[in-house]
Parts: sequence; C-alpha cells; structure tokens
Amino acid sequence: MKLSAALKSLQDKLGYRFRDPALLVRAVTHSSMSSSTRDDNQRLEFLGDRVLGLVMSEALLAQDEDAREGQLAPRYNALVRKETCADVARQIDLGDALKLGRSEMLSGGRRKQALLGDAMEAVIAAVYLDSGFDAARDLILRLWGKRISSVEEDARDPKTTLQEWAQARGMPPPQYIQLNRSGPDHAPEFTIEARLQDGQSCTASGGSKRLAEHAAAKALLKQVQSS
Repeated sequence: MKLSAALKSLQDKLGYRFRDPALLVRAVTHSSMSSSTRDDNQRLEFLGDRVLGLVMSEALLAQDEDAREGQLAPRYNALVRKETCADVARQIDLGDALKLGRSEMLSGGRRKQALLGDAMEAVIAAVYLDSGFDAARDLILRLWGKRISSVEEDARDPKTTLQEWAQARGMPPPQYIQLNRSGPDHAPEFTIEARLQDGQSCTASGGSKRLAEHAAAKALLKQVQSS
C-alpha cells in the first residue's frame, strides 16, 4: 500500500515504520470517514487505551518502588488521560494525517482534543498489532518521554489546585463558564472559560465539559503561578 506524504511524515515522527501500512491508515481514519469498505479507528482506540495503561503501570512501578497505590493512581491518570494523549498527538503533528469527513474538517477536527487523543491511542494499537507489545512500549516511552519522570507535578486535579490557590488569597472558588459547544453529538467540542474574582481568566476546549474545565483550570493555574 502506498502511503500519502502526510502518513510518511507521521511514520518519521513516530520513529516507526509499519510492515502493514493498512494498520496506520485505519488508525488515523475517523468514524466520519468510515464506510462499508473503510474501517475507522474506534476499535483500535479501545485496544490502544489498554496497551497504554499497561505500559504506564509498569513504568510507574519501576520508577518508584516505594510508592503506594494511592500515590500511583493519580500519576497514572495524568499520563493516560485524553488531554495527555492529545498533547503527544500534537507533538508529532498527528492531526495533519487524520482522515476526516467533511463535517469534521469544517468544524476544526484536526485540532480537537478528543479526536487527537483517540487517534493517538489507535496508533499505539496499530503498532502493537504490527510488531507486538515491546514495539508499542518502546514507542510510548519514547513519545511520553519526560512526562513520565515529571508526572507528579501534573497528577493533582488542576481544578482543586486552582480552588485552593484562590481560597488561600481570600477569593471565592473560580467560575467555569461555557462559551461554546460545537461539533456533532458523537464528538462534541466544549469551550470553557475559567475565571477568578480578580478578573484573571483562561479559555480552553475539550471533548467534554469536564475535560475543557480541567484544561482551562490548568492554563489559568499556570498563568497565576508565573505572574
């Protein structure tokens, strides 16, 4: 199978060359492009999520042999959550290679956090099916890189941390205001503004209100802590 220039570039950024290129094509095909002759990436996403989870569980246990389950769980969640998968996808320009239907193209699907996160998990599954667990683990550890060693900084819920920051300064809890909702029902995109009483605010988007609120809180927390 002949790959497009975008998929060849993606292989280079993954640092992995597929023996069965059809797996890569399937991994980047969104449901809006599926048909009776073209499979989408939903089943691969399901598998990739499990492979990612096992790799991160192993990595965290190896990194801190004394950590208890209560310490490991939030670190694990920070590494496998959709926002992190989407960040890794942006790092390798995965959005440029996505195969999307017209409606998703017009609604900015290449930038949507949910679509990017799902596709990243599907790519992991594609590598797993193409070459086995060791190849998938090598890919994950390489792409996640320093996120694994620095995960404790990201493990706490940013909404909780931002609320504690505000309360320590005599402010009420932050407000979360929905500014927009776009996209089809099966893949919505929410835009949320996190705002403090003193007027400081940040806006972020996500595939659910929860994800968008967390992303906005994280951005605002970074802003206030650097000011």
